[in-house]
Amino acid sequence: MSKMLKSTGAMGIATLSSRILGMVREMSYTHFMGAGMEASAFRLAFMIPNLFRRLLGEGALTASFIPIFKNKEANEGEASMWQATNAVVSGLAVAAFALVLLGIAFFTVVIWWGGSGIVPLMKNDTLFMFRLARIMFPYLLFVCLAAIYMAILNARGSFFVPAMGAVVLNVVLIATVWLVAPHWAGSLENQVIVLSVGVLVAGIAQAAYQLPTLRRQGYRFEWISPWKDPTVRDVVRKMIPGTMGVAAFQLNVVITQSLAWDSNRGSVAAFDAAVRLMEFPQGIFGISLATYLLPTLAGIAAEKKYPDFCKTYLQGIGYLIFANLLAAALLAALAAPMIRLIFEHGKFTAYDTQRSAMALAWLAPGLIAFSFNNVTARAFYALGDTKTPMQIASVCLILNVIFGFMLIPAYDQTGMAIANSLSGMFNLYFLQHALKRKLKSLSFTTLVTPLGHMLAGALAAGMAAWGCRMLWQSQLGHGTIPLRIGEVMLPVAVGTLIYFGLLHWFRISQATEMVHMITKRFRKRGETE
Repeated sequence: MSKMLKSTGAMGIATLSSRILGMVREMSYTHFMGAGMEASAFRLAFMIPNLFRRLLGEGALTASFIPIFKNKEANEGEASMWQATNAVVSGLAVAAFALVLLGIAFFTVVIWWGGSGIVPLMKNDTLFMFRLARIMFPYLLFVCLAAIYMAILNARGSFFVPAMGAVVLNVVLIATVWLVAPHWAGSLENQVIVLSVGVLVAGIAQAAYQLPTLRRQGYRFEWISPWKDPTVRDVVRKMIPGTMGVAAFQLNVVITQSLAWDSNRGSVAAFDAAVRLMEFPQGIFGISLATYLLPTLAGIAAEKKYPDFCKTYLQGIGYLIFANLLAAALLAALAAPMIRLIFEHGKFTAYDTQRSAMALAWLAPGLIAFSFNNVTARAFYALGDTKTPMQIASVCLILNVIFGFMLIPAYDQTGMAIANSLSGMFNLYFLQHALKRKLKSLSFTTLVTPLGHMLAGALAAGMAAWGCRMLWQSQLGHGTIPLRIGEVMLPVAVGTLIYFGLLHWFRISQATEMVHMITKRFRKRGETE
């Protein structure tokens, strides 16, 4: 437990740094582009290579590769492990490069058709979106390499340094917004094209950042033909069904964004702002925990210690629920003040804030499900099962499309949020039911009582935060930046104290363990001073 918390905490610190810079990046984007056509086109175009990166890089490839990596490390030695790694890296480079060429060719043909009048219904803003996608698509190659490098380092027990790669990515993107794009002559469309070039440069920087740490771990790249390599075949065989399992949430977002593009251009950017805020707590703890658990559970599964597997998984889930219930309550209660503080600058208006806040309030209930699904899918992959999460995700994607068609035309970005939360909850139910059937010794009874107390604590925290926010708004308002900061930070502090206080009083182990670790660290610092 202590190792889990420390490793997840180290990753959480790195992820927190990245998420803060990510928020600065999003604030810069919204200030520069607003929430109009150009912003929506940029965000939708960026989602296309980003989705392939999550599917091919961070998602299915790493989920299928890490268990094989850990098995070779344990049973065949480091020489065989590095040889298999080079074969997989070689195969990834070839596949990603081929996909980039196909993508560029596809976008070029679509743009030519649209511009020539062969497709008369294609509007100029849609053509602009495809032009941006063509520029950014090579980002896929470099960010996939960065993802597999991070997976190798995670499997070797290194979590903090690889997670800092996203910091490098965000620094380059922020620099492009403030130092390059504004000085580019011409319309906002031309300046947004400059931002898309910055995305490509950022991907190169993130991949290059991982290389020195890889060398210190003993990795040396050597081309190994992937065509007949047994490890590559094994990874591909497991990766194909796993493609949809890990990236279900991202696929859901892209589908709903695409449906909304035809309904209301501005709703895409408004919804994306809400997603960024929702992903902040998800990334700090949910993704960090999932990244730690995959190599850990894979190592336990390789030794066939299934009772330990269940125990470790349940411990991780307990901490996931503990952290994200509080985050969900605060996001729902403070949606408008958070959006206002972070994004309402420049071309992002008060009207855009209200649209994004409604989406965030309906995304918040799905936060637990999104994080839960990430961790549980990795539990399946650690057991060598990539088919079950894929089948479940496929069903839930269909549900998401149905919900989207029902809700988006009437409710725009709010309908997008409801559709994603509902499909995420269905995904959660089906995954847990399937995992329990696979692991007969897995029992959630130990989580029932703590879950009830956590729900009560989250409800109390959310109500206290909402009441504090309403009092602040009625007495002080939010006319200045300091007032906006106080409108968010004071309710967050009150809600967090109430949540931790109640759960510590209920003697919930997750709360007492975290309090113990924090006080122990402060005592050590006091002794050294």
